[in-house]
Amino acid sequence: MNYIYDFLTSITEAVEVCFSHNLTWSMLMHTYWFLFFVEFPRYYLLDVLVVIWLKFTYKKQQLREQRARFQLRLENPLITILVPGKNEGPHIYPLLESLGEQTYKNFEVIVVDDGSDDNTPLICSDLEKNGLIDKYLRLENRGGKASAANYGMYYAKGKYIVHLDADSSLDRDALEKILLPFYFNPKIKGVGGCVKVANGEDSLCAAFQELEYLKTIQVGRLVTSTLGVYHIISGAFGAFDAKALRQVGCWDIGPGLDGDITQKLRKAGYKVHFAHDAICLTNVPIRWFNLFKQRLRWSKSLIRFRLRRHKDILEPTKNFSFMNFFSNMDSIMFDCVFNFVWFFYIVTLIFSNTENLMEILMIGWLIRFFFASIAFLVIGVVSERNRSESRLFLLLPFSTFYTGYFLRVARLIAHFMEIFFFSSFKDTWNPKKTSIAARLDDIRI
Repeated sequence: MNYIYDFLTSITEAVEVCFSHNLTWSMLMHTYWFLFFVEFPRYYLLDVLVVIWLKFTYKKQQLREQRARFQLRLENPLITILVPGKNEGPHIYPLLESLGEQTYKNFEVIVVDDGSDDNTPLICSDLEKNGLIDKYLRLENRGGKASAANYGMYYAKGKYIVHLDADSSLDRDALEKILLPFYFNPKIKGVGGCVKVANGEDSLCAAFQELEYLKTIQVGRLVTSTLGVYHIISGAFGAFDAKALRQVGCWDIGPGLDGDITQKLRKAGYKVHFAHDAICLTNVPIRWFNLFKQRLRWSKSLIRFRLRRHKDILEPTKNFSFMNFFSNMDSIMFDCVFNFVWFFYIVTLIFSNTENLMEILMIGWLIRFFFASIAFLVIGVVSERNRSESRLFLLLPFSTFYTGYFLRVARLIAHFMEIFFFSSFKDTWNPKKTSIAARLDDIRI
């Protein structure tokens, strides 16, 4: 317990230093300008304002959902659930059990095996014979997740396509809730589901991701969707109008397929929506090194599809849209540009405050802890699992090291590697032949 006592003592001393130096608001703003003028308005204040607005308009939203649910049940369209993946055999039956409990029943299940080299073909063939899978398709030569999904689209009969990761499980009403937004507005052709962490208790690494997903996905994407700048439908759980999906050419085979399909729908003049209460649980990496590799891959793809493949969104062409422009710029600025600004900010802060660096860092930590506490309150308002997730409050004092340093450093490295070396095309997550084809396609664009 001594280390806890020492930790609390150091906090107390830092606070005393603040008052002994007569720290003023002006001094705080000058020293911690990045926190107050970059992070706080975008990631904390905006979330609070939007959630308050949603609470004030709750009855209106409820009425909209009731109308949409009536129309959905009246039409009762066939839904195709598309599950592409490699070596996912052990996950398929638990996923099918989850689907069997859904409140919405009119769906077909297509599993696409992307060149598995384990017993997945045996498992899935048996499930198909027993009528638990409507269609099992297999690619003998691996083409990547997007290629497998596109192959499945040839056989899909549903009016809407629900794309799922095999290791996912859904809340009982998740399928119904991800379909409702299609009946809010006929222009909505893509809907993102809310992905949460299923294995948050497996390790400290997974627990931090559980907290992160609540903040950045359930709350963050609810906010961007409300403002009309929602820019990524997760591949783990996303729904699409089949006709519109085919119109835009389905999924791109290169890195960043989730963000790419969302961009293509927006560029085609359609709207996308986030269903914050359509819950999908998925497993996340439980070791820090595996998480680091995952985030490198995710962050590289941002450069590829936002700054290269879909750079025309930023240009005043005949298809220019202010909402698409702001959606892209929001991601580019806050996920990329401000990361480099943060790096120079931290370096400057360290070298200009060598004598009282520990006090400066401690006060910065206190500010971040305060911001994180605000964010956690917002999560509690939005989440349907706030009681079970309340245990994550214990992580708040340490969350700044995860989100403020670990994830930022991973993004910085990834963006540097992608900007200068196009390293996303060398990632083994995609087959080499597929990455080569994707890069040639990017060059032609």
